[in-house]
Amino acid sequence: MTEQQQLLQAVTKAADDKRAENITALNMEGISPVADYFVICHGNSDKQVQAIAREVKEKAEELGFDIRRMEGFDEARWVLIDIGDVVVHVFHREERVYYNLERLWGDAPHVDVLMS
Repeated sequence: MTEQQQLLQAVTKAADDKRAENITALNMEGISPVADYFVICHGNSDKQVQAIAREVKEKAEELGFDIRRMEGFDEARWVLIDIGDVVVHVFHREERVYYNLERLWGDAPHVDVLMS
């Protein structure tokens, strides 16, 4: 397993641990110059969105990854966590429906990341 894949597994598990809903990972290699993977999920309240984002950030840092930037935390509507090759989008439910990143990046293959 590559370092990227380990990070991908860790951040999706962190989001799942905080009961993020509809966790989706997209392989963006060759599609987006921004990152190799996007993780998209949502929470149902401002507090839950913040809890998910905080857990993702902490788990990535525990593994030795630098958080390049984290935006939108205070508003808790769309939190973007840039961890280099992996970018995590934690939405509030309504914003996820509105922005529909899965449709926007519809040509990106889905990655199966959550192992039970």
